Amino acid sequence: MSRIQRWWLARLPLRDSVVLTQRNVYILPTGPGFMLGATLLVLLLASINYQLNLGYLLTFLLAGCAVVGMHVGHATMRGMSMNLIAPEPQFCGSSAVISINIQSNRRSIRHGIGVAVSGSEHWIWTDVPGNASATVHLAFKPNRRGLHRVPALTLETRFPLGTFRVWTLWRPAAQVLVYPQPEMLPPSLPTGEPRAGVATTVQIHTSGEYDGVRAYRRGDPLKWIVWKKAAKADELVSRDAQQAQRFELWLDQRHTGATDPEQQLSRLCAWLLQAEKQELDYGLRLSSLEIKPGHGAGHRKRCLEALALC
Repeated sequence: MSRIQRWWLARLPLRDSVVLTQRNVYILPTGPGFMLGATLLVLLLASINYQLNLGYLLTFLLAGCAVVGMHVGHATMRGMSMNLIAPEPQFCGSSAVISINIQSNRRSIRHGIGVAVSGSEHWIWTDVPGNASATVHLAFKPNRRGLHRVPALTLETRFPLGTFRVWTLWRPAAQVLVYPQPEMLPPSLPTGEPRAGVATTVQIHTSGEYDGVRAYRRGDPLKWIVWKKAAKADELVSRDAQQAQRFELWLDQRHTGATDPEQQLSRLCAWLLQAEKQELDYGLRLSSLEIKPGHGAGHRKRCLEALALC
């Protein structure tokens, strides 16, 4: 991105909804437009030199078409309203999807509307029906965890002749939260810690599974079944919930076994997802934050946000 374009973007206001007017819609000839202009100049000079009436007619007919195309293209963009649908949180390394709702308030169709991340050449094209809306989905890939602002967007059209480019720049105010990238092959879950005031000899394997198991009883929830043991023993076994409740699983940043802080967070993220998949209660300890054990979508979201923003 050039210095002039960065300066221009910095002057644009941050907003998630924008209406296109003459103040924020720009127009310039395209490469074919400049070629058409040069061709018209040659035709005009030849017509003047040779006094060709039909040459004058052709020259001014083509020039009139180009002028009409310029106004049609500008009117295609002018008057549209756009609304950004905030993207969902994503893991680092994955693409964040931006959804844009384009609304038209006129009866005729707006043809050839292109949307792209500013500075990118990956365009998404759509037609907006009259008195209706169209939704466009874009993707960008954040390169690190944390809270990121949605990148600036470019909308353009070259309808109807392709001789003029009509475009606008838009800086959304929305932000996307990026979680750490889960480690691909993390170590086994850490051992559980006995709950305060509870004396017990039950241990937790380094695989994250509790020692206390019993034969499957009819009515046991599926989440209690130890599928790995069932596969080996060829019979269903369930976790002993009474013994499991004596332990707390803590995911502690100091005990990940990694030295790099980003690798620690990546390992904690992988452990968190693994514990959630096994429907275990787990707590999270970071250098400046402690989240008490729990499970479920709300607890998972809170822990992931803490990992992303710490």
